[in-house]
Amino acid sequence: MRIIKHAFLSLASLIVLTVFTGWFYPWLVTTIARSAFPDRAEGSLVRIGGEIRGSELIAQKFSGDRYFWPRPSAGDYATVPSSASNLGPSSAALAKAIQGRKDSLAKAHNGIPPADMVTTSASGLDPEISPEAARYQLDRVARARRLNESQKEELRTLVEQSVLEPTFGFLGESRVNVLRLNLALDERYPIQQ
Repeated sequence: MRIIKHAFLSLASLIVLTVFTGWFYPWLVTTIARSAFPDRAEGSLVRIGGEIRGSELIAQKFSGDRYFWPRPSAGDYATVPSSASNLGPSSAALAKAIQGRKDSLAKAHNGIPPADMVTTSASGLDPEISPEAARYQLDRVARARRLNESQKEELRTLVEQSVLEPTFGFLGESRVNVLRLNLALDERYPIQQ
């Protein structure tokens, strides 16, 4: 009889905890998040004219010289297999990959690229680059969009206005969201077909 009573209590506990932790708690947290932070709860989606253009939290692959490029991605910017390369500082494969990126960047840019332009982030989906990386790409983007000197200075100002300061003034480093910068770039200097 005691075994049946314990089995019943165990089953009842399982059902109650499953309902609470599997349904009620997630529902409550989601409801609070959607009420208090509606944009963040939906994935920080960036919409232009009602059309979703991406998320400001996940890097997108921008190709072509007319756009600012994000950090390299070990998972080719795919969200499911996102991860770091797991190559250590003494890895010959890592050194070869970094040198390959440096060589590739040298074809389109002047000078030594900032570290975040040749190394991948831990997730492979870092949506932001350093202000130095954005400035490094400025001449290439201006050339590709055929901007004159005045427009190039406006582009430089746009990059500087896109710099986000460290969170709360001291957490992290200054950074530039690549998606937001490229959308502002398209708005200011639409691509002529």
